[in-house]
Amino acid sequence: MKRSRSAFLFDWLNSTPRKPLVIRGARQVGKTWLIRDFAHFQGLELIELNFEKRPELESLFTSNDPDEILLNLRAFTKSKIEPSTSLLFLDEIQAAPKLLGKLRWFAEDTPELPVVAAGSLLEFALAKHEFSMPVGRINYMYLEPLSFEEFLDAIGQQSLKEYIERYNWNVDIPNAIHTQLMKAVREYMLIGGMPAAVSTWINNHVLEKVSQVHFDLLATYRDDFAKYRGRLLIDRLEEVMSAVPRQLGNKFVYSRVNSQVPAASLKQGLDLLAKARVCHQVLSTAANGLPLGAEVNEKYKKVLMLDCGLCSASLGLTMQQLQSVTELIMINSGGMAEQMVGQQLRNLFPPFVSPSLYYWQRAEKGANAEIDYALQHENQVIPIEVKAGSSGSLKSLHQFMKEKGKKIAVRINSDYPSIGSVQVKDSSGSTVTYTLLSLPFYLIGQLHRLIHHSIKDRN
Repeated sequence: MKRSRSAFLFDWLNSTPRKPLVIRGARQVGKTWLIRDFAHFQGLELIELNFEKRPELESLFTSNDPDEILLNLRAFTKSKIEPSTSLLFLDEIQAAPKLLGKLRWFAEDTPELPVVAAGSLLEFALAKHEFSMPVGRINYMYLEPLSFEEFLDAIGQQSLKEYIERYNWNVDIPNAIHTQLMKAVREYMLIGGMPAAVSTWINNHVLEKVSQVHFDLLATYRDDFAKYRGRLLIDRLEEVMSAVPRQLGNKFVYSRVNSQVPAASLKQGLDLLAKARVCHQVLSTAANGLPLGAEVNEKYKKVLMLDCGLCSASLGLTMQQLQSVTELIMINSGGMAEQMVGQQLRNLFPPFVSPSLYYWQRAEKGANAEIDYALQHENQVIPIEVKAGSSGSLKSLHQFMKEKGKKIAVRINSDYPSIGSVQVKDSSGSTVTYTLLSLPFYLIGQLHRLIHHSIKDRN
């Protein structure tokens, strides 16, 4: 399966000066496979060490001298290890977190050796921080599940992938292609972007086998709870993780997780799951300007799962349900649609930026309003409304555009793409005017490009 992050790895490998790279992402999103494939493609000898499987390997790095470390590695691996033609891969480095502090010596003393570190529970190691991090001497890369475009490529639909990547506002998408792409969207909602699930689907097209992979992955995450080092009862973590799919698209309410447990312990559980990147918090923001995180109200948050396939498995969705319902609003009251959109928005962030999502809401009595996502595009705040079907009220969007004085908004739904002017009167009789970009789910990955072109064409 091709991953778009390979291009970032190529740029990193050829950068000057090159720093050691730390890959951050949830377990099983494909970090190890990505580096193995990259090393093979670049013709580099891969020196792979997994500190979770082999904790004793940490003893090879007792010295701060890279030459001495390389001497140890040569003896252990029985390989010559030429720095300029090798790649040193330190996998599951959270099991040996002090090695993160030693990466600086490779950056300073052996820059010709590419060094990559990866870890699925790395956030816990970084949070403890009982070692000196090499600030300014390492690069980061963040890896998410496969995007929709990567999914299309993996399942042999490269022509559809190229079609949406070349789409522009002047094109009228034929019904036959739109139908194919929406079928792929429904498929993606069930299979998701976890590499093991996608691979299983490619090999046999049996949904039950894919579901088994999903439940095995969920069990793996639950097995990891014991590695959270007694921070919280495993029961609390179980309850929170099980509650996330049920509360998709709504404010996350702790009393709906377990009304008999103090909210503080459930909040701690949610924070731990977010650190493990098993789920993602979408925080409420005032959205008055940039950065969006500067005006966050942490009392209000939504929560997404890592992957829509894992959500579908947790909710017991089947292919027959998705194929028999033309409009996705029937699936979990639109929560799955919001999950998929959020998952794709996270893939829009640059590889070196930790993705963070926000939404807007006004909770004034008698005047509630909510926008599903607020996204930064260049120097603008763009509101995004998710409508699982092909239609739906935009009352909250009109309210947001009036209050914030914005000129461009985005609607994601299952209809054909369109761009047009909206002019409505609010309850006070004032006119609200703005440009609405309406995009189907399959064009979320092209969002920034299409917003940019719409602004350029308007000017």
